[in-house]
Amino acid sequence: MKIFNSLTRKKEEFQPIEEGKVRMYACGPTVYNYIHVGNARPLIVFDVLRRYLEHKGFDVHFVQNFTDIDDKIIKRANEEGISSSEVAVKYTTEYFIDAEGLGVLPATVHPKATESIPDIIALVQKLIDNGFAYEAGGDVYFRTDKFKEYGKLSRQPLEDLESGARVDINDNKEAAMDFALWKAAKPGEPYWPSPWGDGRPGWHIECSAMSVRHLGTTIDIHCGGQDLIFPHHENEIAQSEAANGCRFVNYWMHNGFLSIDNKKMSKSLNNFFTVREAAKSYGYETIRMFMLSAHYRSPLNYSEESLLQAKAALQRLYTTDEHLAFLSNNALSEKITEEESEFLLSLSAYKERFEQAMDDDLNTADAVSVIFELVRAINSGCSPEKNPSSEFAALCRARLRDLTNILGLLYSRENSEDLAAEVETLIEARQQARAERNYAEADRIRDQLKEMGIILEDTHQGIKWKRA
Repeated sequence: MKIFNSLTRKKEEFQPIEEGKVRMYACGPTVYNYIHVGNARPLIVFDVLRRYLEHKGFDVHFVQNFTDIDDKIIKRANEEGISSSEVAVKYTTEYFIDAEGLGVLPATVHPKATESIPDIIALVQKLIDNGFAYEAGGDVYFRTDKFKEYGKLSRQPLEDLESGARVDINDNKEAAMDFALWKAAKPGEPYWPSPWGDGRPGWHIECSAMSVRHLGTTIDIHCGGQDLIFPHHENEIAQSEAANGCRFVNYWMHNGFLSIDNKKMSKSLNNFFTVREAAKSYGYETIRMFMLSAHYRSPLNYSEESLLQAKAALQRLYTTDEHLAFLSNNALSEKITEEESEFLLSLSAYKERFEQAMDDDLNTADAVSVIFELVRAINSGCSPEKNPSSEFAALCRARLRDLTNILGLLYSRENSEDLAAEVETLIEARQQARAERNYAEADRIRDQLKEMGIILEDTHQGIKWKRA
């Protein structure tokens, strides 16, 4: 498997530190609001990366943090008239609702900044002891000019970064580009005791502390959005390597930007949508399908047209999946034929091509295309007109699910047993009414099913139903 490493700007063969195991870290949300559609892209993309690595047999230890103390959280707490911890708990809960809706698996560990204060303080003290940080007025800052490789991820020298960056003007700092590791407490804000006085951690230091705590001083993969390259990930590298004296991350992965109607997402332009809002219009799984339709490093444009296309594509997958489920339960014969066995063997080529796409820097766009080619082949080889065996239909469905499961697709209807049972009961009642020539009742039941969004179809194998 090859991965494009943002640090080296080239594709590299993935070689984990420890054979058979992957240490992976993803920057999680700052929990002061609902996550927006831009947040959803790295969540979905790197969930697929984790799923694929596990498919390849790796034991993946995946850490995704929560920033639960921050200026934005404090501001939201003041606006809502509650404590910052209540804000963080509220929106952490909302995050998990959206993440589950998007089909994103929980991380192995979800550490929080407020639960990592001792680790953060110890790391800051280590940087001071190593001469890379200094205390000033209760704040602690990192000396960027002392870390000679500062800028190696963003590929810009320190002087260019300084001239082009918006930096806080602070008389306590030795240099404009020095960044805060610890912030002195302000009146009315949450704080923790430290050797430098009461205060709270800076944003960048928490990820370094949590990464070391849960994954060790050097990890395999660190991932996030392209907007985090500078300053967040650049600062993580500087403080981690200055403290530990070794390489922090072997492979950096960053997803491309998401625009809306070909314009950059911006609150000022009022084109800023939460995942919750988008899911109400299109469904969570449609959002996931849309995000996987392009290569993760490519820019992606969010629009109604693109979401409707993703929804239609997802429906095609469900139509085939439900068609195969119906045939496997209602086929006229059970045992697979020799011709059907030969057809199944031919389907292995699709899995090989799918894995080739995924091995090429997680190319989900090509992988999705392969899945739809598989769907066309299955629809042709396992059509109702050919009276397929139940075993054959079930195995065709398993071949499809093997690939969609890796991408985390076809999950939103897995828990619809109650609907299926209700539909089957109504179909049976309709059949009974027709047998008794009670056509008025049969028509009433058909209309009821139609209102439920259920379409009936007569086949050789019996009455087949599907969602409209």
